[in-house]
Amino acid sequence: MAEKINEIAGKITPLCRKMVHVDVKWRIIDKVSIFGDFFRFLWRKIVSCSSINEKPIIYRRIVHRISSTAGEIFDGDETEYEPTVSSRGFGSSSDSDLVSLKISILGDCQTGKTTFVIKYVGDENQGFLEMTGLNLMDKTFYVQGVTITFSIWDVGGDEKRSKDHIPIACKDSVAILFMFDLTSRSTLNSVFGWYSQARKWNTTAIPILIGTKFDDFVRLPPNLQWTIVTQARAYAKVMKASLFFSSATHNINVNKIFKFILAKLFNLPWKIDRNLTLGEPIIDYDS
Repeated sequence: MAEKINEIAGKITPLCRKMVHVDVKWRIIDKVSIFGDFFRFLWRKIVSCSSINEKPIIYRRIVHRISSTAGEIFDGDETEYEPTVSSRGFGSSSDSDLVSLKISILGDCQTGKTTFVIKYVGDENQGFLEMTGLNLMDKTFYVQGVTITFSIWDVGGDEKRSKDHIPIACKDSVAILFMFDLTSRSTLNSVFGWYSQARKWNTTAIPILIGTKFDDFVRLPPNLQWTIVTQARAYAKVMKASLFFSSATHNINVNKIFKFILAKLFNLPWKIDRNLTLGEPIIDYDS
């Protein structure tokens, strides 16, 4: 019996070694693949930043094309303009017609920043990279044959962990979204801190102040709602920022905010009226 066991063990041992060897090889390949994805994603971000700053001829030509057809493609209705998501990968022949716009998002923890971005980007996002204190997502779509990519940098709300990410996230952004929880006044009070940090690295980006979780906000007593609305409008005025109340859960003003950014960047007509009615999602901006 002992001889039989030794014989079987002798056959199993080489097989186990082969299995371990194969497992190690696959782990190495998997790690190399992850690093490859990271560097490809990072390279795309570098290209995005340089292209928007230099504003080459192709950029100016696309801006003119969008502006000339603005009356046909852009209006304020949330359901009218739904961009078509691109299925073409980075490096294709269409990249020469690609306008890449970097957008940064800042705010305290638990304000719903990542949920907000995922709601906008959806399941069709072309790129996603998650690191400690920083999430990067892409949304690519077409407007009258023009390919536009929003490269969205979502900075984590932990001040200690995210502080090092603010410079790289805000530098070269065309818009910075400052988010707070409408049901938590402490997150609104923190907005000025995020704003001052962001302006150290970017003084030209479009500032937008966004109150999240509007669906919870409307359950608050009217007098508390009025106080928060008043404070948010005062903050937005000091920041020279537009103000939106939103809800990712019910898709309130999520798409409109990004359409508003497009309108600002490309001088498109903006047909949505300011809404300052208490109990309704606030929209406040300079005409």
